[in-house]
Amino acid sequence: MAKPKVCVLEDDQSLAAAVRASIESEFEVVVSEWTQTAAVQIHAQAPMVTLLDVGSSNDPGIEHRMRVLQELRQTGHVGKIITCTEQTERPLAVRAVQYGAYDVVSKPLDLTLLAHLIRRAAGVADLEREAEGMAAGRGHEEFSGMLGTSSNIHRIFDAIRKVSTNDAPILITGESGTGKELTARAIHERGLRKQGPFIPINCGAIPESLLETELFGYERGAFTGAVGQKKGKVEFAQGGTLFLDEVGELPNALQVKLLRFLQDHTFERVGGHQPVDMNVRIIAATNVNLKEAIEKGTFREDLYYRLGVVHINLPPLRERDEDVSLMAMAFLRQAASHYHKQLYGFTREALAAMHAYPWPGNVRELSNRVGRAVVMAEGTHITPTDLDIPYQAARPDDGSISLKVNQQRIETDLIMKAFTLSQGNLSRAAQELGISRSTLYRRLRQYGMDRTPDAPRVLGVFPRASMTEH
Repeated sequence: MAKPKVCVLEDDQSLAAAVRASIESEFEVVVSEWTQTAAVQIHAQAPMVTLLDVGSSNDPGIEHRMRVLQELRQTGHVGKIITCTEQTERPLAVRAVQYGAYDVVSKPLDLTLLAHLIRRAAGVADLEREAEGMAAGRGHEEFSGMLGTSSNIHRIFDAIRKVSTNDAPILITGESGTGKELTARAIHERGLRKQGPFIPINCGAIPESLLETELFGYERGAFTGAVGQKKGKVEFAQGGTLFLDEVGELPNALQVKLLRFLQDHTFERVGGHQPVDMNVRIIAATNVNLKEAIEKGTFREDLYYRLGVVHINLPPLRERDEDVSLMAMAFLRQAASHYHKQLYGFTREALAAMHAYPWPGNVRELSNRVGRAVVMAEGTHITPTDLDIPYQAARPDDGSISLKVNQQRIETDLIMKAFTLSQGNLSRAAQELGISRSTLYRRLRQYGMDRTPDAPRVLGVFPRASMTEH
């Protein structure tokens, strides 16, 4: 597998050589000096990460270097750009971020922390490229826009493939916002009935007095105002799929009628006496625990087993942590196009905040928050404030060369990386770090990372690997 490419634009050959030596075991490193065609060179190389030494505000070529940074973003460069400035050049660092820099590091360079930052930037760039490819159409056709690389979502993809080859009734369960209707549509579009209609009905959104006629229709004279025959959703789904969303909200009388329809594939319109034969596949969904509803007597056990010949349970977004960045980037591309805004991604603080957030509204909430962020964003990258997600800012890099201070920064950064790799599991994180669970917990307390009841989830306490201004 080819190594990710990193471009280093640096006039100081000794410094460029040091950077190359620190990362060349993991990356393909291309080093060049600043020229008038720097932007063209970077586009031609198409690196995952570019390190640009913009120097100081007193340098004669500073305006050219800042224009290169602007040109890269304006012309659609998708790699991450890290700029390098003198430690006292705070205004220049802020300007670089405004022009699209992913991060800013100050001289003298800490090569260990720089290497870690490049790894992180390359990982984010890789996710964004994958999301952009999927948003452009690769992967959407197979699962009707469903995104994800996690084992949990691949389990759902496998289930969709299997159930699409038959007509068995399916029950989809999961929290609100996990994508139950999207899953049902994916099954329909891959299945034997894809040429037929897909008819959804939300059983919890229609008053009980109207729900039966919405489902099964009525005959002329069935009630006052019924001046003619009306077909229901079941008949409109003939030859296709009927999707019963929030099926747990069905009243008992309708549960009986639906059970009969599932058994005999026939029904009678309200006010009618003639059985109507139908050829329809039923997919039902609910966020209600139907087994608890059965115990309470609010849902029929026989209907539960008729609906759930195949049961698909969708995981909440908090159990798909590795999919958050991928989906967020896809939503950002869609919203930026819709609102005609030029945005290039998320700050690393925003990524940390999204991975720390529990997403009670799941994928629907992620989509809504990213859409809001696109509207509210003033810079080139989405921030935690744009997302309206709580974020505990990390301690800034004060340029200290204290061994104790820098050891803490490195250790906290590695701890957070281990938690990311282990998906928040304390024992696995300790194993990744090669230390005992008790030692890891002592470090969490020592560095103030155990301030929440669930310490492994405090990904919002990401340490800064370098000076960053947003």
